[in-house]
Amino acid sequence: MNRSTLKRKKIGVLMGGRSSERAVSLKSGRAIYEALKSLNYRVVPVDAGRDLCSILRRKQISYAFIALHGGYGENGAVQGLLEILGIPYTGSGILASALAMDKEASKKIFISQGIPVPPFKVVYRSAVMDRNSGRSFMMKLRTGFAMPWVIKPAAEGSSVGVVIVRNRGQIKKALEAAFQYDDRIIIEKYIPGKEIHIGILNNAVLGGVEVRPSLEFYSYEAKYTSGLTEYILPPVLDRKSYALSKRLALASHKALQCSGATRVDLRVNNRGNPFVLEVNTIPGMTETSLLPKIAKQAGIEFSDLLEKILEGAFYGQ
Repeated sequence: MNRSTLKRKKIGVLMGGRSSERAVSLKSGRAIYEALKSLNYRVVPVDAGRDLCSILRRKQISYAFIALHGGYGENGAVQGLLEILGIPYTGSGILASALAMDKEASKKIFISQGIPVPPFKVVYRSAVMDRNSGRSFMMKLRTGFAMPWVIKPAAEGSSVGVVIVRNRGQIKKALEAAFQYDDRIIIEKYIPGKEIHIGILNNAVLGGVEVRPSLEFYSYEAKYTSGLTEYILPPVLDRKSYALSKRLALASHKALQCSGATRVDLRVNNRGNPFVLEVNTIPGMTETSLLPKIAKQAGIEFSDLLEKILEGAFYGQ
């Protein structure tokens, strides 16, 4: 759909929601709302609560720009609601959203497509958290790979509940932190090296950024607190490693059948070998967010990025 036609549509910017990433979603949504409003779009802010369906109908929204991070906004639930209502929306469809949000499912798909991922193990709360004996507790966590480990919820974003474990004494506390958000967690081998993020827009690679947090890793705090992370554009990688990172990112995006704008997170080890961590189907749009930085490096300003995302909207079945 071209931009002149889009400007005649009533566009709802879906933000907020009820996930652990509500605060960040509100920031993204407000930035999107203000930018589209300045371009004379008929745009309406929508805080996506339990009454989302009635709000969309009452406000006569005919087009949705999804700025919901985590939870039902990113796992396919809102996408399904919008399809039932017949409202086109930005980003990926139901299945792609659900697969990308589920780290276990997405990793298995990547492996089936020959896309390298760090070694990992899936652990369920019922298998470890009801054990009283320290011995039996530890027995359940034989991963088959050496520490350090990254322990994370299987279906959360923005590094919520993520802990790096470097010795056995840290395991129980890290598990308890991750299990606050999910009954299923991922224990992943930590890959020393560089953290690289590749931006994808409408099935084309925009470019990448290397993040260098001042904290232990690119945590929630490092992501959303100005000044805590250094951003290197383009990443400091040799040509071969960067080209491979971009190819793997696009392959990951396509393997999950994603559409619109995504951000693919990778670790590149000290030998220059990339490993895909995950695909984010609704990248952040705050002042510290990575996709807008990557787009700007590619010559695409924030407002133009939003319009390109709108043009590539998903229409469902």
